[in-house]
Amino acid sequence: MNYDFKPFREGRFPVPVVQVTPDDGFYIHTFYDVCPWSPSGKMLALTRLPYQGRKPVWGDTAGVCVVDLPNRRIREIYRTAAWSFQLGANVQWDSVSDRYLYTNDLINGEAVCVRIDLESEETRVFAGSKYDLAPDGRSAISPNLLNMNIHQYGYAVPDGPGGHPVPFVPADMESEGLWHTNLETNTKKMLVPMKRFFETAADKDRYTGSIGYLFHSKFNRQNTRILQVFRAQRENKGRNASLFTMNTDGSGLLQCLSAGHWNQLARSGGSGNHPNWHPDGEHIIMNCVPTWMGFDEMMFCRFRYDGSGFTILSEKHRGSGHPVMEHSGRYLVADAYPKQSYISSANGEVAIRMLDTKDDTELRLCNIPNDVGGGIRQSRAGEADSGGSHYKLDPHPAWSRHGRQLCFNGAPLGQRKVFIADLKKLLL
Repeated sequence: MNYDFKPFREGRFPVPVVQVTPDDGFYIHTFYDVCPWSPSGKMLALTRLPYQGRKPVWGDTAGVCVVDLPNRRIREIYRTAAWSFQLGANVQWDSVSDRYLYTNDLINGEAVCVRIDLESEETRVFAGSKYDLAPDGRSAISPNLLNMNIHQYGYAVPDGPGGHPVPFVPADMESEGLWHTNLETNTKKMLVPMKRFFETAADKDRYTGSIGYLFHSKFNRQNTRILQVFRAQRENKGRNASLFTMNTDGSGLLQCLSAGHWNQLARSGGSGNHPNWHPDGEHIIMNCVPTWMGFDEMMFCRFRYDGSGFTILSEKHRGSGHPVMEHSGRYLVADAYPKQSYISSANGEVAIRMLDTKDDTELRLCNIPNDVGGGIRQSRAGEADSGGSHYKLDPHPAWSRHGRQLCFNGAPLGQRKVFIADLKKLLL
């Protein structure tokens, strides 16, 4: 289907912003740390959600779509039952070519990775699921996606036929953990069992009597290391998050940010969140509240994969949203949550902000509406505990492969759309 891209509030921002999805449905890209552009930069991978405003239902399907950017054309290439409101169908390119696109699906009750061949239109189903894809397209890593909703809705698949996520039990700490799927041999293995995270944690006493879960799993660009968010619940409550890294074969497991440091509370609310690899593959950036360094608010922070060298990227500009750096390591972009009033605009819209870490200056690139029916709290009265994230829409700004454009979500008329901001003239 051919359609026109629509300028968004033309002339009102420092950079031009264009809506690149049509008005025939609800669209999102994947996540702030996943580049939606194909290796050539000519195609954009998106998810068309089947609805919004209600909890995802097991068996309902979403569309995996590809936008031909030069020709302004969109086509649906696959339908999947594995989707959510925050990550969509977790669609992802490798870094090799425009030929293959990866997603997940639910087949025989299991979440599995599916590769779509855009040349032959053939699909291949793999033995394991995908949370993240290795840059060379040869392997995928993933926690168990079937119950990820128990500790955070919206990043995996709909709840099973029973309508609620089924929690792990103590025996699962031996048999569950981080899974690795070799996409060349189509074999699946346990990379790191859950019990090793408990054993490796420096703050073991904090986790006594807990059940472990894994959330965000991420390869670095160099395909040499993996970062892993670890969480632990007591009586199916809480997160108690900390951060680990490891080599891509599962060896060298380290806790690089303890639960004590992650879970410090800011004076204005919120705690540590959204770790992501620095482009150098040696450091991690994330929002932290480094009270041990004298700060009582959320800050953009950086530290090495082993936890050493903890630094504040800017003492002048507070942290927010989903921070991600372009490949030179100079510019950091982040969105914000509507509740972060020190960043969001007066009418509740969300700011897309860029920090120049060399000059310690900040530029607000644009504001984007993100209310899809839940208001500033992103929920409705009586539905806050129903699960599903159906009133949550984060912009999740993601850099293009060449670091001169940004892709992000928005909802100017209450309907999920995808936008591109062009920073070429700004970053000459």
